[in-house]
Amino acid sequence: MSDPYDIQQVKAQFPVGRRLLGMDPGTKTIGLALSDVMRTVATPLEIIKRKKFKDDVIRIKEIVQEHNIGGFVIGLPKNMDGSEGPRCQATRAFVRNLEAHFDLPIALWDERLSTAAVERTLLEADSSRAKRKDVVDKMAAAYILQGAMYAL
Repeated sequence: MSDPYDIQQVKAQFPVGRRLLGMDPGTKTIGLALSDVMRTVATPLEIIKRKKFKDDVIRIKEIVQEHNIGGFVIGLPKNMDGSEGPRCQATRAFVRNLEAHFDLPIALWDERLSTAAVERTLLEADSSRAKRKDVVDKMAAAYILQGAMYAL
């Protein structure tokens, strides 16, 4: 059974000339990243400290309007063996909730090891633990979005 959020299925729905918003939704934060309009470079944008979903949606709507967003790429935290556990179920629920508020295409991107890769990069840059904590989620979102854009 094919996944309706697979990047190959969704890519034709992304409108030309509009940015993509990458998201790394966690239990406490949502890391956000922004593509350029040509969809070649992903840049970390910000971190939303999660409260209530309706509050998260308000901020996401502001970003969609401010940056002319044409679609979402959301990290799907699969297990190392490719199976989907409770975190994937939570992400899919997040996607269903987003669909109720936005008429934009949504693609899911396998984010295995994205946070680990970002943390390794930050460690190699000799970033302090506090600084890593402040940027890792939005950098992970950029890593996820960049990987997805390579597939477009």
